[in-house]
Amino acid sequence: MTRAIFAGTPEFAATALAAMLNAGITVPLVLTRPDRPAGRGMKLQASPVKQLAQVQGIPVAQPRSLRLDGKFPEDAAAARQTLLDAKADVVVVAAYGLILPQWVLDLPCQGCLNIHASLLPRWRGAAPIHRAIEAGDAETGITIMQMDAGLDTGAMLLIERQPIAAADTTATLHDKLAALGGRMIVQALQHAGPLPATPQPGDGITYAHKIEKAEAQIDWTQDAAQIERRLRAFDPFPGGLTQLDGEPIKVWRAELAEGSGAPGTVLAAGETGVLVACGQGALRLTELQRAGGKRLPAAAFLQARPLAGGERLA
Repeated sequence: MTRAIFAGTPEFAATALAAMLNAGITVPLVLTRPDRPAGRGMKLQASPVKQLAQVQGIPVAQPRSLRLDGKFPEDAAAARQTLLDAKADVVVVAAYGLILPQWVLDLPCQGCLNIHASLLPRWRGAAPIHRAIEAGDAETGITIMQMDAGLDTGAMLLIERQPIAAADTTATLHDKLAALGGRMIVQALQHAGPLPATPQPGDGITYAHKIEKAEAQIDWTQDAAQIERRLRAFDPFPGGLTQLDGEPIKVWRAELAEGSGAPGTVLAAGETGVLVACGQGALRLTELQRAGGKRLPAAAFLQARPLAGGERLA
């Protein structure tokens, strides 16, 4: 029976680990990032993967680095011995957050398999779900990849497509792809014999750069469709940010609408939303949030902060 070390950190990875355990795959060790401060009290919080592993009684290792010649060589050396002791056939990686050096890639006899949330080679990198929505892609998917030393450059073993719905946010698409990735990694691990490996094509390569908090700022001179996609791509993080009379306002949901005017101008405001002119077209903002407040439907937001035609969002 296959013994698979699992390396992952966020909820996306925890979904895959749960699928593997439910399928009866033996997981002798879990690797995840060190606990990080979170919440108002900034208390150390275990990753979703660590929490699941602890419930299942699986040993957990949390090295700060896996590079034997890096900043934390003692962590890497201890992790190396732990991985050797686990006597695994394969390492499964899903949104782990640490680069695997060559010694890790070479350690298991079946190598390292990565669950990547895109149709490679499109959207290699850190934020494939966000960038696919932002770009207006009609579909995305999951690629099970044989890892090599490059950034998401390894041969493809399994690929399945997932349509991107018009209302999909990163949150909703994340959950669809997490479930798909869990099913596919189980399929890969249970396959009799090695899966056929297809090298990635040399054309169609794009990079999904990490989402920065500064990207939340809404540029009202952009087309309405472009802004609407960015709002869905940046939900739940970092959201869309604008200013109203110097007050920061988060915009979470919007829909394309008819209207024109100077970009950022409020054309109308009512129960159905706040109509705002963009560089081309207009958006009806339907869910907003004041600083320190909750996400609210537009009607509830306007009760606390009325808006009138002619006001400007900066």
